[in-house]
Amino acid sequence: MNITFLAAVFLPSALFAVPWGEQISESGIKHSFLVTGQRTAIVGEDCEVVWEVKEGSRDGEVLANGNVLIAFSKEVKEFTREMEVVFRYPLSAANKEIGTVHRLENGNTLITELGDKPRLLEVAADGKVVVDCPLQPETGNAHMQTRMARKLPNGNYLAPHLLAFAVKEYSPTGEVVRTIKTDLPELGGRAAENWPFTAILLEDGKVMVNLTHGNKTVFFDKEGKAGWTVTNEDVGGRFADPCGGSVLANGNVVICSYGQQEDAKPDVFEISAEKKVVWEFKVTGFHGAHEIHVLTTNGEAVKSRR
Repeated sequence: MNITFLAAVFLPSALFAVPWGEQISESGIKHSFLVTGQRTAIVGEDCEVVWEVKEGSRDGEVLANGNVLIAFSKEVKEFTREMEVVFRYPLSAANKEIGTVHRLENGNTLITELGDKPRLLEVAADGKVVVDCPLQPETGNAHMQTRMARKLPNGNYLAPHLLAFAVKEYSPTGEVVRTIKTDLPELGGRAAENWPFTAILLEDGKVMVNLTHGNKTVFFDKEGKAGWTVTNEDVGGRFADPCGGSVLANGNVVICSYGQQEDAKPDVFEISAEKKVVWEFKVTGFHGAHEIHVLTTNGEAVKSRR
């Protein structure tokens, strides 16, 4: 299950923290969160950077023990808060990039590799590959093959394939058992360039998909029909190549606008079910928020799907 419980106790002291960015919310929402992308850092509710690794990254999360699991382009590392590396997985020689990392309930680490042999892996704590699932991204462009893959409660996996305009559900052996198409006519067809980047299974069976380049977030039902859809017309142009994101327990959706280049617009923002922007994170001169893991809201631990 893509559900994470985190307590504020896992956030370290901000004694030497440096403020970064601005959180804006009419209702007073304040989040602490891990952000990956051009900067890899944990940001406190008062915008202080309380932990950071000086390297750009793809995906990541804070684990229940307080460690930080990060996917870099060529390897995965799990850090303690004191920066000791306690788990490492290097990219295989057959491929070019790493896209996903997620710690599973069984203790394995979910990782995707992009390249000549695109695949989804489960790696045990001792580094042994225990699941090797071949992927079908329908392109040889490694960088555009897949991004935020996740494991499902039924043991299968969801993998978004950008240039295939499809989110595919795979069995552990690599069989495609379901396809959610993102180039539907009602979403603008292929011309809209709705490249799926994030695919998150929700409690009701729907799948939340961020469509980068197409600048949309869409909830698809079990049959792949598009339902709740948010576009730039709904949020004042805040979408700019949305990449990572999550769905909070209250149903709000948090979006990383990776391609945002305007200081006046947020790098990350939160949308309610009514399509209202209820929270924003802005940083002057910084852009490139790739993925986010929300940890607390107004001092309370957060339950989210991501």
